[in-house]
Amino acid sequence: MRLNAPKQIVWTISVVLGVLGLIGKFTTIAVLSANAFWLVLAGFVILAASTVLKGV
Repeated sequence: MRLNAPKQIVWTISVVLGVLGLIGKFTTIAVLSANAFWLVLAGFVILAASTVLKGV
């Protein structure tokens, strides 16, 4: 399996989702705190998918 580097925009979106998830975990913000795990998971999945799929 050949891995590819993700594009800058995909990497940025993944990092933003991960940071929002961490903020939601360690602070009390209604929307972020309720979905903190899912935000971090979505960021990781997007990053992993962009590494495996070519051109993303």
